[in-house]
Amino acid sequence: MHPIEFNGKLSLVVRAYLPDVVNCEVIDNKVPQGPRFKLEKISEDGFFEGLIIDRSDAFCYQLCIKTTDGDIHQYHDPYSFLPTLSKEDTNRFTDGKDSYAHHKLGAHLRAHNDIEGASFAVWAPNAVRVSVVGDFNHWDGRHHMMRRLDQSGIWEIFIPGVLAGSKYKFEIATHNIKPFQKTDPYGLEFESPPNNSSIVCAINSYSWNDNKWIHRRKKTDWLKEPISIYEMHLGSWKCGAEDAVSYKEIAGDLIEYLQLMKYTHVEFMPLAEHPFDGSWGYQVTGYFSPTNRFGNPQDFKLLIDELHQNGFGVIMDWVPAHFPKDSFALAKFDGSALYEYKDPRQGLHQDWGTLIFNYERKEVCSFLISSAIAWCEHYHIDGLRVDAVASMLYLDYSRKEGEWIPNSYGGRENLEAIEFIKDVNDAVHQHYPGTLMIAEESTAFPGVTTPTKQGGLGFDLKWNMGWMHDTLEYMQKDTINRQQAHDKLSFGMLYQYSECFTQVFSHDEVVHEKKSMLEKMPGESLINKAKQMRCLYGFMWMWPGKKTLFMGCDYGQTSEWRYKDFLDWHLLDSFEHSGIQSCVRDLNQIYQEIPSIAQKDYNKDGFEWINHSDSKNCSLAFLRKGHKAEDTLLVVGNFSSEALDNYRLAVPLSGRWEEIFNSDSKQYGGLHSSKFGCVIADMHNCDGRDYSILLSLLPHTISIFRWQNRAKK
Repeated sequence: MHPIEFNGKLSLVVRAYLPDVVNCEVIDNKVPQGPRFKLEKISEDGFFEGLIIDRSDAFCYQLCIKTTDGDIHQYHDPYSFLPTLSKEDTNRFTDGKDSYAHHKLGAHLRAHNDIEGASFAVWAPNAVRVSVVGDFNHWDGRHHMMRRLDQSGIWEIFIPGVLAGSKYKFEIATHNIKPFQKTDPYGLEFESPPNNSSIVCAINSYSWNDNKWIHRRKKTDWLKEPISIYEMHLGSWKCGAEDAVSYKEIAGDLIEYLQLMKYTHVEFMPLAEHPFDGSWGYQVTGYFSPTNRFGNPQDFKLLIDELHQNGFGVIMDWVPAHFPKDSFALAKFDGSALYEYKDPRQGLHQDWGTLIFNYERKEVCSFLISSAIAWCEHYHIDGLRVDAVASMLYLDYSRKEGEWIPNSYGGRENLEAIEFIKDVNDAVHQHYPGTLMIAEESTAFPGVTTPTKQGGLGFDLKWNMGWMHDTLEYMQKDTINRQQAHDKLSFGMLYQYSECFTQVFSHDEVVHEKKSMLEKMPGESLINKAKQMRCLYGFMWMWPGKKTLFMGCDYGQTSEWRYKDFLDWHLLDSFEHSGIQSCVRDLNQIYQEIPSIAQKDYNKDGFEWINHSDSKNCSLAFLRKGHKAEDTLLVVGNFSSEALDNYRLAVPLSGRWEEIFNSDSKQYGGLHSSKFGCVIADMHNCDGRDYSILLSLLPHTISIFRWQNRAKK
C-alpha cells in the first residue's frame, strides 16, 4: 500500500502479485465488516492493482483472495510490514564485528505490529531475486519475494502466520544461473539429511534451571581450577533405544559416567548440523543448529541443562576454518564465491576437499562470530574447542610452493584470519565471561593463549600436540630402546610455560590405523600393555596443565575408534580394562582433591625437576608444588621393564613421604600392594640435595608421594 496522487488528490494504491488467484479484495482491519476494496487483475500471471480513492493514510489491512481451486483465504499482506532490520543493523553486520547477527538474519518468530509471524533475512549480494519458499507457500518462489535493503546485500521479509516447525529454504536467482534453493545459513533447526530444509524454531521457548552453574562460571578463573575433559562422539558412545542414542536419552547415563570417573567437563565432537556422518561433524552446514540426528534444539538444551545442574561443564568443537561443498548450503551461496575465497589457492582446503572461509569479507566474520556467540547464548555452552586453527593461521598450510598467495607483506600468515580469531575470542569473553576458548593448534605460532591486549590470539587453552607426539613416540618404543629416547619425556618442559596447555589424547590418535591407545603400548600381553597404559596416564595427569582424554581411552578400548560402531563397553568385564578405568578415576580425584596443584598448572613455581637425566634406568622424577608444603607431590616414573630396587632419589623436604598413588597397584590389576605405605627422607646427600629417600620401583610404574608434616605420625 502506497500513497499516490490521483486526479489531483492523494489516494492509496495497493498492488499484489498472486499467482493462481482469480479474485482479490482489500479489507480494513479496523472495520472488518466495512466496505471492501477490489483489486483488478491486470496480468495473466497474477499481478493485481487497485485504487482506494480519497484516502491518503495507509492502514493495516488484509487481503481476501479466491484461488483457481475456489478456495477463499484471508491474510495479512507481507508487504504491508516495514522491514524488521534497521540501517544500524545492516551497518553493524557489514562492519564485521556483529556478535549478534543471528538476531537479525535467519528466521525469527515475532509479533510485528501485533501480528504473529516470522521474519526472514538473508545475505545474498549477488542475487537479483530472493524468495522464501516453504511448506506454507507450496515451495513456490513466486510467493514471498524478499526486498533488498540498501547496499548491504541483505534481503528481508516478514510473513504473517508462519508457525514454529514450518520448513523453508531460500530460492535465489542471479543474472546467469537458473534459480536454485539454499538452506538458511543462520538456520536454528534443520531436517535430517537428505532433505536438509531449514525449520522455523521457537529458540527461546526452553526454561533453564542452571542459574547456579552460570553464576559460578562467571566468577571462576578456570586456569586455576582442575579441568579434566572427557572428549566424546555422541553418535558412537553408547547404544540407545533406537540404535543411536538421543540427547534426552544420553543425559542420565552420561552424568552417571562423568560422576563415576570424576571428570569436570565433557567435550562433544561437533554437534552442529552436518550432512555426512563420516566427517564426524567437522564439515558443518548448520552453524547455529544442533544436529537433528539426536533430537531437536530443546532436547539438546535439556542435555546441557542437566549436565550443568550436576556440576559438569560442556565444551563443543567448533569449526570456523572450512565448510563442505554441498550445493544446498554455503558453497557459492548466491551464485558467487560468497563465504569462500574465489581463488582456489586461498579457498580450497586440499587436505579435506572443503572450502575455506573468506576472512577478508566483514560479513563472513560477523557470521562466524555470531555463530560462536549463539552457542553460548542459546545453549549455555561453557567452551568452544576451535578446530584446525593452524590451517587458519597460515596461507601455505599443507600447500607446496606456488600453490598459495602471500599476504600484503609477502608473508605466509593469514592476517585477516588472525584478526578474526582475536575478535571472536574477545567477543565470547566479553559477552560470556568464564567461557573457555580452546585452540587445536599444532605449530609454534607465538601467543596463542596470550590475551589480545598483549598482542596474542586470546585463547584460554591450547592442545599440547608436541607433548602428545613426543610422549606417544616414546611409549611406543620397546622398552629396550627407550634409553636413547629418554629426552622425549622431558623435552616438553622447555616450552611448557610458553602457553596455557591442556595435555590431550584425542580421537585423532586412535583412528586411521594409528591403533588404539592400548594397542600402541609395546608387547603382546594385555597385562603388560595395561600396565604401561596406566603408567602413561599417571605421567599425563601429574604433568602441568589441564587434561583431555577421548572416550574409550580411559578403559583401554582395544580397537580403533569407528564412528559407525559403539564403544566396546563389555571390555570392562575384564579386570585389566576396569583397572585402567579405576586408575584414571583415581588420578582425576587426586587432581581435584589437591586444588593448589591445579592452581599452579601455569605457574613455573608449581613444577621442579628432581631427576630427568636417568636414561639408563628409563626413570624420571619431578615435584608438583602447591601453595602449601603439605601439597607437595613427588612423582616418580620407572618406564623400563626392570624393577629398580634401592633406588635413591633426592627430595627437598625431610620427614615422611606418603605414597598416595601407584599405577601398578593391585586394585588396578598390578603387583603393588593395595595398601600404600610411606618412606622417610634421611640426611643423605643426593643430586646436590641434603635429603633423599630409598625406593623400590616396579617396572612401568608411576608412583606419587605426598609430603607429610614432619611432626605427623
